[in-house]
Amino acid sequence: MQNKLLNTIPIQTFIKNVSSADSSNAKEIRIPIKDAKNLAFTLGILMSKLNSDLQEVINKTQTETNTETIQISMDGGSGW
Repeated sequence: MQNKLLNTIPIQTFIKNVSSADSSNAKEIRIPIKDAKNLAFTLGILMSKLNSDLQEVINKTQTETNTETIQISMDGGSGW
């Protein structure tokens, strides 16, 4: 698994732009196509990474669950 850091600056920039527009009661925001593409690519990479991490956790959990043995003994309550 790769542990490289993700560049989330386009997401942070977009959030700041939305926050600023909200503070000034703007009805819309506009971003250049270059910024929109960077935001889309960053979100795509982030979603792919999250999906990969989730799949890894699921696989690990299933492997651990399959190797665990639980023993149950039913004696009808005679041990009280």
